[in-house]
Amino acid sequence: MALKKNPKADLKRKYQRIFEISIIISLVLIISAFKFFPQFEKETLKLEGPQELVNVEDVVKTKQESAPPPPPKPPIPIEAPSDDVLEDIAIGSTEIDINEQVSAPPPPPKQEVKEEDDEAVFFVAVEEQPEPIGGIEAIQKKIVYPEIAKRAGVQGRVFIKAFVNEVGDVVKAEIIKGIGAGCDEAAVQAVMQTKFKPGKQRGKSVRVQVSIPVVFKLQ
Repeated sequence: MALKKNPKADLKRKYQRIFEISIIISLVLIISAFKFFPQFEKETLKLEGPQELVNVEDVVKTKQESAPPPPPKPPIPIEAPSDDVLEDIAIGSTEIDINEQVSAPPPPPKQEVKEEDDEAVFFVAVEEQPEPIGGIEAIQKKIVYPEIAKRAGVQGRVFIKAFVNEVGDVVKAEIIKGIGAGCDEAAVQAVMQTKFKPGKQRGKSVRVQVSIPVVFKLQ
């Protein structure tokens, strides 16, 4: 059974009366305010801003310049009479005689066929390389040791590039690497005096360039 609240302690029973009393008091205050303070003074607000000075400038009118006149045309050359008197030129007869016998023109000169450079047609690698007849010892025997190299004690190895033709003769020899003191020239002379077995390509003798080492050693 729910408990009943004591009427003395119930605050909601007095809400309506308090609300009515508060409305009456507010109405009395509003009426008295309009009765004792009927007029209200208005304040005017003045907005003053800084005065700006505007300078008015006159705009200069632009002048339209006319285009420059075109350049004058070059004068037309006029032939002037020459005081030089041309000599009379005798013109031969231009008629062709059909019955005239004309000799045959001479044969054209024979053009000499330039031999191709030997170095350009020498092979570098072939099936059978050329070999000196008698081996490297044959070249070493032909070497004349220079006196300057002996006195200076110059020793070493000189590499010569020999150009051997189809017969086995050395047509040209070049120094690849030398040691100086006259040894390079002596090695070239010894290689040029040596007979070679010609190189072969597909069983045929061909021109080949080959590198040959020549040793210089004091005993």
